[in-house]
Amino acid sequence: FERGEDFARAGVVKDAGDDPDVTHGALICAQVRRGAPGAGVRFFAGEGVGVVTRPGLPLAPGEPAINPTPRKMMVETIIEASAKIGVGADADIEISVPGGEELAKHTLNGRLGIVGGLSILGTTGIVTPFSCAAWIDSIHRGVDVARASGLTHVAGTTGSTSEAAVKRLHDLPETSLIEMGDFVGGLLKYLRTHPVARVTIGGGFAKMTKLAQGRLDLHSGRSSVDFARLAQTAREVGAGEEIAALIERANSALEALQIGQSAGIDLSAPVARAAWKTAARALDAAESELEIIIFDREGVLLARTPFQRAQT
Repeated sequence: FERGEDFARAGVVKDAGDDPDVTHGALICAQVRRGAPGAGVRFFAGEGVGVVTRPGLPLAPGEPAINPTPRKMMVETIIEASAKIGVGADADIEISVPGGEELAKHTLNGRLGIVGGLSILGTTGIVTPFSCAAWIDSIHRGVDVARASGLTHVAGTTGSTSEAAVKRLHDLPETSLIEMGDFVGGLLKYLRTHPVARVTIGGGFAKMTKLAQGRLDLHSGRSSVDFARLAQTAREVGAGEEIAALIERANSALEALQIGQSAGIDLSAPVARAAWKTAARALDAAESELEIIIFDREGVLLARTPFQRAQT
């Protein structure tokens, strides 16, 4: 804590607990100065805090990337403190995160048009372990930015390989690409109420198999491939019992895929079709056409469904 003639500054080290957050251990600083009479509470981006440059976010371009809820909490505190000492609630608040510009390179801020540092997010000030809320919020903001930019095609991908492959296939701009990771459900459910004309979901065989089997959270710790069901899928496309048994005993989805390929059985196509049905139920938007694309680990296309209306 530091106090000067016309300012006060304090900082706290963020403890994200078990939540996967790049700001874990970062120093978050706030500096408050008396503002001009009648100016109200104004916010400024200090070192390591980004600035909004694109429409579609909850903040206008040019504003520091301090989200509405943290702003509201700080304004309420300023009003309360000012009332106690009998002065107007006029204050200039600068938030800074030393090293934040480097940390921001590991977030989705660049794609969202937030430059120069991190975003100050939050709803309660309390971290919920394993909530992954920040990632899902970034997915939602990515959709908002794409829509505000007039884009009609959004592609959600599970990782960098599928993202690069989808980008090449459709020649999409960066703003159309949503790094959804494991949170396909979070993306599709948001698109249900914030629709675009075309939606692509792309990923590797293992994660798309989970989607095909009804999973909307594709994380390995929260869902797994049902190899008995995958073996049944193989039977439905012509595999004999010997091959189906090998697939059921496979140690990984990749091994199951390779067993099928060696026997001339294409598992990726039926998996893509089943994944489309799961995704369409989650999206359920008559305005949107949906496709599923499955890639191998090198980004080579294995299977692709045609765009179809995602209404169940």
